[in-house]
Parts: sequence; C-alpha cells; structure tokens
Amino acid sequence: MLTPARLSPADCLRVGGFGLRSRPVRVLLSALGIAIGIAAMVSVVGISSSSRAELDRALDRLGTNLLTASPGRSMAGGTAKLPEESPDMIGRIENVESSSAVGVIEGKNVYRTDKVPRSQSGGMTVAAAGQDLLEPLGATMAQGHWLNQVTGQYPVTVLGAEAARLLGVTEPGPDTRVWLGDQWFTVVGILDPVPLASAIDTSALVGWDAGKKYLNFDGAPTTLYTRAAEHAVEEVRALLGPTANPADPATVAVSRPSDALAARQAGEAAFTGLLLGLGGVALLVGGIGVANTMVISVIERRAEVGLRRSLGSTRGQVCLQFLTESLLLSALGGAAGVMIGSGVTAAYAASQGWPVVVPPWVMAGGTGATLLIGGIAGLYPAVRAARLAPTAALAAT
Repeated sequence: MLTPARLSPADCLRVGGFGLRSRPVRVLLSALGIAIGIAAMVSVVGISSSSRAELDRALDRLGTNLLTASPGRSMAGGTAKLPEESPDMIGRIENVESSSAVGVIEGKNVYRTDKVPRSQSGGMTVAAAGQDLLEPLGATMAQGHWLNQVTGQYPVTVLGAEAARLLGVTEPGPDTRVWLGDQWFTVVGILDPVPLASAIDTSALVGWDAGKKYLNFDGAPTTLYTRAAEHAVEEVRALLGPTANPADPATVAVSRPSDALAARQAGEAAFTGLLLGLGGVALLVGGIGVANTMVISVIERRAEVGLRRSLGSTRGQVCLQFLTESLLLSALGGAAGVMIGSGVTAAYAASQGWPVVVPPWVMAGGTGATLLIGGIAGLYPAVRAARLAPTAALAAT
C-alpha cells in the first residue's frame, strides 16, 4: 500500500499562494475587509496612546504638585470667604515651595472700548492677582511683563491668553488700553495659556492694591494656588483647609488640577473602548468576507479538488491547502491594516504635535486576531473541500 506524500510547510505555502494568485480581485476585496477592521483598531489604540503620552508629557512638564484652595459653602448656605492673609499663612506651611492667590472682583467686566453694552461680558472675569502668581502656576508671559510692586498699584492689567484673543488685543503697550470697571486700564502684558488654571486664561488681572484702589476690591482671595514638594503633596493638601481659614476649615475646598486632567483621560479611555468595539464589528465583517471567498473558491474548484484526490492527496492535505489559503488571505489583510492604522496614527499625532505611540502589543494583537479570524473563517470551507469525493468532484466539471 502506497503512503501518501507529505506536504512540507513550504509546499503548503506555495499551493495556498497559487490559489490566491489565481483570483487577485476577489482576494484584494476580501483582504480589504480585514484591513479596515485592523486599521480601525490599530489607529484607535495608537491615537489614544499618543494622546495619553502627550498628557503624561504635559503633566511631567507642569507637575502634579499644584494644589488649589477656594471658599466653599458656609453653614448658612451662602459662599464662605477666605481671610485676606490666607496666602501668607499658607506660604509658611512646611514643604510649600510657592503660593499665591487671585481674587475675583464681582460686578466688574472688561471690554475693548467703552461703547460695548454692559450685558456683553464675553465670559471674561476681572481679578486681582498676587505679584508672585506666575511661580506656583508655572505660567509664562507671551508678551510684555507681569505685575510688579510698582505697576500693581496703578490701573494696568495683564490679560490671559483667551481674554486677549476675545478682546482683539495682539500686543501690550502704553497705547493699548481696555475699558475695565468703567475706567481705562493699560495692558502691560499677555500670558501664555495656563493648562492647570484655565480660569486665568479668560481673566483680566490687576494688582492687589490697584484692585482695592480703583475697583473696590475687598481683598478676599477666591483661589489660592500652592506648589508643594513632590513627596509631601498629600500632607500639604491636608493642611491647606485649616491654614487658609482656621476659623472654619470645613468651608475650604481643596483640589488638584492634575486630577481633572486624569479624569478627562479616563473619559477618553471609555470613548476608546467604544471605538474598539466598532473596529471589532468591522473585523467580524471582514472575517465573513473571507469565509464567503473561501466557500465560493471551494465550489469553483471542485474539479481541482477531485483531480488532487484522484492523484492521491488525502483529505487532510486538501483541508490544509484551503486552510492555508484562508490564513494567507487574512494575514495579507492584517499586515495591510497594521500599516494603514500606524500611518493614520502617525499622521494624526504629527498634526496635533503629539509623540507618535503605537504599542507593539496592538500590532501583534492585530496580526494574531487576523490569523484567528482567518482560521475560523476558513475552517468550514476547508472541511467542505476535504469531504468532496473524487468522483463527485470530477463529475461536476
């Protein structure tokens, strides 16, 4: 009894590749379905990872040791007030590297001219600022200079980045004035955006003494900004309330702005999960396309199967041939999908100025998913081809 020749892995690849080359258009369309699903998954994970890397880079640059304290609700239900000396008291806490404060001046708005109706505030606020505010915020000047001991006593202002944009102020100077609190204030500086204190971006900041002198500021701070030593953030956080308002520490709300960034990232992670689900659906559709292609291929190649069986090929060898074709088809789509998804990630991250991050696990996982789908999708057509009797297959020609 003759023993059937064994097919080596190279023989399987050669025979399987020949089956794909004989139907290039159908193969291309089926592989495209797989590629779209894999590209969607890779690009979603890659863009999310790039965004997370940019957030980490921003937090490393800005630090996670900035704490803010603001007045909460009093026992009577109204808004509590912080003592005017709160910034000085917080500055004396051990492990506090720097601290300062701003005080929102209620009832005062800022306009480009005195002709703008009072009802159109533009969402901007007027606030008194400490002379050392830039240090705890890590803020920098885009143009001009910050308030100092001299200018902080006169009607001059420094605009946040967004406030300057809304007012149409492009550069500070002695001839650049804004209508602030029913009088003219000279713009001496414009800030760069402050990521960890977005309220500053929409503010017109005046000196503490100038606020009292020209705008009836009561001197009560509304937000205290504190930089703590990295190793003692939680210790300082616990002391901020009792120190800022010893008479009623329960009315002081303490937070860390970097926590808000982390929460935003968590929300983006949930959105990423949704997009991955959509990518999985696309991948499933691609797998169905592979199965459809292989089933039709079996029907069209019944004569070939019958001839091979007549020449001594076993059912296992015929099954292996069609399974190899399915795996090659899926691998082709998976490789194309990984390249497309990586390219989309790189292009989008570059447009946003982010670092390009495509985790190796997603590329390996994408390739593995395609092989798994290819194996599942090709299993039924392969078994169906192997079950064809030689005489029945040849009779179909």
